[in-house]
Amino acid sequence: MIPTIVIVGRPNVGKSTLFNRFTRSRDALVADVPGLTRDRHYGRGRVGDKSYLVVDTGGLEPVAHEGILHAMAQQTLLAVDEADAVVLLVDGRQGLTPQDRTIAGQLRKTGRRIWLVVNKAEGMQPATVNAEFHELALGDPLAISAAHGDGVSDLADLITADFSVREQVDADAEAAPEARPRIAIVGRPNVGKSTLVNSLLGEERVLVFDQPGTTRDSIYIDFEREGRRYTLIDTAGMRRRGNIADVVEKFSVIKTLQAIEDANVVILVLDAREPITDQDAHIAGFILEAGRALVVAVNKWDGLKPEERDWTKRSLARTLNFIEFAPAHYISALAGTGIKPLLDAVERAYQAAMVKLPTPKLTRALIAAVARQAPPRGGIFRPKLRYAHQGGSNPPRIVIHGTALNQISDSYRRYLERFFRETFQLQGTPLKIEFRQSRNPYDKRREKR
Repeated sequence: MIPTIVIVGRPNVGKSTLFNRFTRSRDALVADVPGLTRDRHYGRGRVGDKSYLVVDTGGLEPVAHEGILHAMAQQTLLAVDEADAVVLLVDGRQGLTPQDRTIAGQLRKTGRRIWLVVNKAEGMQPATVNAEFHELALGDPLAISAAHGDGVSDLADLITADFSVREQVDADAEAAPEARPRIAIVGRPNVGKSTLVNSLLGEERVLVFDQPGTTRDSIYIDFEREGRRYTLIDTAGMRRRGNIADVVEKFSVIKTLQAIEDANVVILVLDAREPITDQDAHIAGFILEAGRALVVAVNKWDGLKPEERDWTKRSLARTLNFIEFAPAHYISALAGTGIKPLLDAVERAYQAAMVKLPTPKLTRALIAAVARQAPPRGGIFRPKLRYAHQGGSNPPRIVIHGTALNQISDSYRRYLERFFRETFQLQGTPLKIEFRQSRNPYDKRREKR
């Protein structure tokens, strides 16, 4: 297994900043706000030819016995259980606190290799800033500045030097990129996105709490189901733009939009116990604009009366009629019902989005479509559709060549989309059709006259 480094500490000591330094990325949200990180966030780091996993965790509050702080602490302790090395990050400018002592005592009981790292030490003498932290009895503290990068490379070298040669060989073997479907779970706040992620994984992997806005960052999670490997992306809930005042929430929405762009398939989660809103339609519109395959999951379906279910289905058909290509599945993420058909639909949508369509088959389908319904005359000439070929995937793009194609109406374009979708069974993915006008060889002669 690839070695794993877990970063632990009080809130706002710079854990996410150090995570971004280790992974050489900006994957973790960073802001001067305590408790910004709540879930375990995994990333890959490398020092020379050595690879390792890094885990960013939420601020550890050992005294919390209930509420969201307790749930965050449980997630952190789960990460420590799977660690090969633990970085206890403390704040060199605030000095040693009682909470640091409590956390150090907890970590000492785990038996893991612990590295005591003093952050925010820029401009300070290491001996001075480290002095009081010797009291924790975790070895010599290491002074760094995650924000400026001072000492981070030396810290990574020291930690990875403890990993065995066998671990490094395994890490290199796992480092090879693997094509696997990326599935983003999106929707409004508190519709059950994180609960659905945990149901798919079969474990309490991400934080679930009965409070809107619990998830703040986009969390990428690799998992395997029935021999098929996927990457799940749990995202923050997206509210209407006018209701977003908090800077952190604005960054969370940006990360969600980036996750949609990065995904192959998006699961749009709706709450069956609330009306389908305009915000749900806005989110679906962005997914459609991004060209991503889409599956709709109507959550909290259990316990609804028959008339309530009928009303929800009518509301769904009325509000989201522009994504009729996306199958709707009625599930209960908490009870785990409807999960397998949902994942089967995701797999079909992924296959449809990545399909390869040979030019002869596309051209024969185009000829059949025109034979069934010819394009209406838009001027003097009737458009002639001669042949088609594929121009890309995710989403599939069909390029049609011919003459007078600028006269083709939007309704006929939609007819062709439906025809190609039915012919090639492209369920769950948008389909882009592009018309390319053939050049008239006599245009230049006319210009010379």
